[in-house]
Amino acid sequence: MARRYFGTDGVRGIYGEALKPDLAERLARAATLWSGAGEVFVGRDTRASGVELADAVGRGIASAGANARLGGVLPTPAVALEARELGVVISASHNPPEYNGVKFFRAGAKLTDQDEEAIEALLNAPAVDQEGKVVEVDGAAEAYLEYVLEHFGSDLNGLRVAVDCAHGAYSAIAPGAFERLGAEVGAMGVDPNGGNINLGCGATDTMALEELVVGGGYDLGVAFDGDGDRMLAVDERGEPLDGDQILAILALDLGVDLVAVTNMTNLGFHALMREHGIRVVTTDVGDRYVLEALDREHGLLGGEESGHIIYLRDHVSGDGLAAALLLCAALHGRPLSEAAAVLERYPQAKENVRVRSKKISPAIREAVSELNAELGNGGRAIVRPSGTEPVIRILVEAEKEQVADDACASLAALVERELG
Repeated sequence: MARRYFGTDGVRGIYGEALKPDLAERLARAATLWSGAGEVFVGRDTRASGVELADAVGRGIASAGANARLGGVLPTPAVALEARELGVVISASHNPPEYNGVKFFRAGAKLTDQDEEAIEALLNAPAVDQEGKVVEVDGAAEAYLEYVLEHFGSDLNGLRVAVDCAHGAYSAIAPGAFERLGAEVGAMGVDPNGGNINLGCGATDTMALEELVVGGGYDLGVAFDGDGDRMLAVDERGEPLDGDQILAILALDLGVDLVAVTNMTNLGFHALMREHGIRVVTTDVGDRYVLEALDREHGLLGGEESGHIIYLRDHVSGDGLAAALLLCAALHGRPLSEAAAVLERYPQAKENVRVRSKKISPAIREAVSELNAELGNGGRAIVRPSGTEPVIRILVEAEKEQVADDACASLAALVERELG
């Protein structure tokens, strides 16, 4: 059965349109019935709509006979760690404030496509006779912070770090984490008002962080997305680093023998890993597919170019704060620009085209196939529908920047004609 509501990371949409409290309640009831959980832990990001959605999710859980524990504003990885049976995160991650979403963890793991299909099959299930309770719990954010500091922290004395929390779930957590480890911190994006999450800040827009790093003379900057499962960085010159560069630094520093990445990962990363004898496993786009690959291959480290960094020593999911602390520890006194220089990336061109239909047409498939044949081993082209937005994402990678730019523009124009 094809999934109707679930995308690459839960159910997501504009609040009041694609996502309403009724749907959130039904999803929570269906997931609770499917899992058989007796207790479900719930966290949310800082969007104003999260309060009403959390109440709806609590009702749904209780109507399935389980107890709902509402933890308030928490980063996604905190819910993954805390949820012993089933966890629910109310967040639209990196999307703008008008969006929200519902995603699930079962015993710390993200759901499979088959799990989501099973939940959708139960969306119209009735409430049980004996309802559970809905209770608000305190102290979850503090417990999460202590856990991350204990397992991923290191001595950061002498390091000056700019921290951008995207007005999201890390706003009250991340700056203090770096300070407790001895770093001098400059914080931004730490004043959530329910309607400013991810706007002009965070992992989706590092321009303000770049200016803060250069203007304040910081050694580096780290930027989280709204729910805290993604992290990108800025070096001391104000140059942004993507997830591929961060993952390359960590792979060499942590001494792993395997890394899981997606098919969007730069070809230069693959070359670097071959040079160091590190096996690379490639998956579809989505951090849950990276997690599935790590579980299958018994690996510890994986991630995405978009900033999902997963390190499963003492963790169960991607964690932006843990990744940022690991990156700081991996510097060993070097400037971040020097550490990042180990990865020589192939030039890439990207474009997101807003469309009416996300169904890739035969003409687009043919054009991509012809381009990939032309590029051969020296590049590639990927055209795929977004799992979270009404856009088609285009990536072209080539040995020469102009080739990538021209090919990407041509594909974008074709997608616009076919689907726009």
